[in-house]
Order: sequence, then structure tokens, then C-alpha cells
Amino acid sequence: MTSSAAPHGPEDLYAGPPPWDIGRPQPAFLALATAGAIRGRVLDAGCGTGEHVLMCAGLGLDAIGVDLASRALRAAEGKASDRGLSARFLHQDARRLADLGETFDTVLDCGLFHIFSDEDRPVYAGSLRSVLRPGSRYFMLCFSDRQPGEWGRVRKVTQDEITATFAGSWRVDSVEAATIDITTDPDGIRAWLAVLTRI
Repeated sequence: MTSSAAPHGPEDLYAGPPPWDIGRPQPAFLALATAGAIRGRVLDAGCGTGEHVLMCAGLGLDAIGVDLASRALRAAEGKASDRGLSARFLHQDARRLADLGETFDTVLDCGLFHIFSDEDRPVYAGSLRSVLRPGSRYFMLCFSDRQPGEWGRVRKVTQDEITATFAGSWRVDSVEAATIDITTDPDGIRAWLAVLTRI
């Protein structure tokens, strides 16, 4: 859930446990995995401490997580070791995914898209496109404009902003109301779960 696009360094987000680091997968992504929607080679963009990568690895999928917060990546590697799971965690800017030299069938994004500036959003969409083959899927959980209050560097996202960012090279399959669980509020955060297919 980090990017150098944010005004503070990504390491600052993990100086203490951030509220989105709930120690388990987000329910929306767990439901997708249970339904078999997450398949093939999986990339988690902005993986944080790795719960979604490890969820995929536990399903026998080839899963990679990228983030700019080294502290989060070290925590993710520790979890993988403790759980006896095989997964890779790489220090990589999600706006430059082509630098990985790899392609994926599924990309997960929990809480990364909503910190990008207007200028970075199309750059990120192009970066995603560069590592997904036609027909591959992108699943994204982001803060919704329906969420009350201010949340610092996090930008509330409208459905129209999602469809506008991914217009042209993507099919927007659905944008539905969802929740991001956090440790500081039992009701969680109002979110959008977007499902897109690379065309």
C-alpha cells in the first residue's frame, strides 16, 4: 500500500503497524480467491507485509509482491518463512513494472491506486498493462468517495475516476461497493472493488 508518489517516504508508513495491516487477507480478495478468480502467475502491487501474496502462495500459485517499503518487504519475507510458503518480495516501483521483465495472469492492488496523483494514475495503468497479457485480470480495492472524513494522503476515488483511468486498454468488468478492513475501526473503510480485464 505504498509508493514513492506519496509525500512522505514509504518507510514512514511502516514505522509502526499501519491500520490496514490486519494480519490476514482482505475479505474481498479472500472471496475472489475462494471463487477461483485469482489464477496463474500473480503480482501484488504495493504488497505491504505480504498477506495477499501469501494467500496466493498458499493456494499453490506463483506469487510475487512488490513495494517500496523495505521494512514491509522484510516483514513479508519473515511471514513467508514462518508459514513455510514460497513467494518472492521485490523492492520495485509499481509505476515501472516493465522493469521486472515478467508477465502475469492476475494483478492485485489493495490500497495503492488511491494514493497516486492524477499524473501518476495513467502511468500506473500503463505499467500494469505492460505486465499483463490480453485477457489477464486486475483486481483493485481502493478508498471510495462514499467514505466520510479526511484520510491524509489517501485520495477518495469515484467510480468515474476508475473507469476514466483505465479507458481504452481495459474492459471494466465491475466496480462494486466493498470494505477495506482496518485495525482501528470495526466497520472498516468504504471502498470500491474494481475488476478489470486487459484487452
